[in-house]
Amino acid sequence: MSPEKVVEIAGFITGALCVWLVARQNSWNWPIGIANNIAFFVLFWGSGLYADSGLQVVYVVLAVYGWWAWLRGGDQHSTLHVSRTTNVQWIWLAVAGVLGTGLLHWVLTTFTESTVPFWDAVTTVLSLLATWGQARKKIECWWLWIAADVIYVPLYAYKELYLTAVLYVGFMVLCVIGLRNWMKDEVRV
Repeated sequence: MSPEKVVEIAGFITGALCVWLVARQNSWNWPIGIANNIAFFVLFWGSGLYADSGLQVVYVVLAVYGWWAWLRGGDQHSTLHVSRTTNVQWIWLAVAGVLGTGLLHWVLTTFTESTVPFWDAVTTVLSLLATWGQARKKIECWWLWIAADVIYVPLYAYKELYLTAVLYVGFMVLCVIGLRNWMKDEVRV
């Protein structure tokens, strides 16, 4: 088995476990996610998905924040509870999404040999926005993850990362489960 396939399998296992734990609001998703980020950094860099590769570095930083936020980010440093994204937060997310996608697309077309700069940019930005929502336990993060996954599946298949494409189909199923679970646990304000 090639080293690339070993890394892809490691990413598959840690990724599936991580999302399964997120759907159940288990804080162990964060360290498992860091292991997943390391595997996918290596895999995506080797496949020329430079934004997705760089995203893994950002994910590690966000994982440390998310882990802290889930355990101590609530009122008076208590456990964080599931809530909804506010209208003001949506405006900021939309602005960040458009500007981030445009900037990242420009970086990818200017400084890399990316064969899919727009799709790499849009999925990266959607994933960052979803991760922010996940770290803050916002229900709508699941919709952002689903939107990203719908694009990721054919993108990874195009890049011949078939196992990863299958993983992202599984992620969509776990996202629906997570969405349903989090909606049940939502704290009404």
